[in-house]
Amino acid sequence: MVGEKEERAVEAEAVVNGPLDQVWRAWTTSEGAATYFAPRCGIDPHPGGKYELLFDLEAEPGRRGAEGMMVLAVQPEAMLSFTWNAPPHLPTVRGQMTHVVVRFQALGPEQTRVTLRHDGWGQGGEWEEAHAYFARVWAQVVLPRLEYRFRVGPIDWEHPPRLR
Repeated sequence: MVGEKEERAVEAEAVVNGPLDQVWRAWTTSEGAATYFAPRCGIDPHPGGKYELLFDLEAEPGRRGAEGMMVLAVQPEAMLSFTWNAPPHLPTVRGQMTHVVVRFQALGPEQTRVTLRHDGWGQGGEWEEAHAYFARVWAQVVLPRLEYRFRVGPIDWEHPPRLR
């Protein structure tokens, strides 16, 4: 509708020095995601499949990371969409799902552009904290780790690199 405020979103982008098929597998397989995203991953890359990434393996179930997330849409080597939740330190909004769309574009045989859009935000209270958290984490942690994985190698989860 005319005059309505545009939906706010977190947007981030990276150019990865890796071929499209390998960057795609890094996002869409449990083994690939474990090389840069989280120490333990469970990904079933089809609509309705799981998209779980566990960041804190010592935490109690429900507080380990992106538990219970689901793949919404897949266009092979072009687009992946999944649900996402807030971190455990934001319990009021953690149980509500937001929406992430990741797009992939080959820039050449050994380079891929990855763009990410995270939307579905509420307003006020912990929603503001969650939005600020992911504005930082996608751009300063996740995508830099993806770039690192293709430039240097898989993340050593015992000693993750400090990036940005």
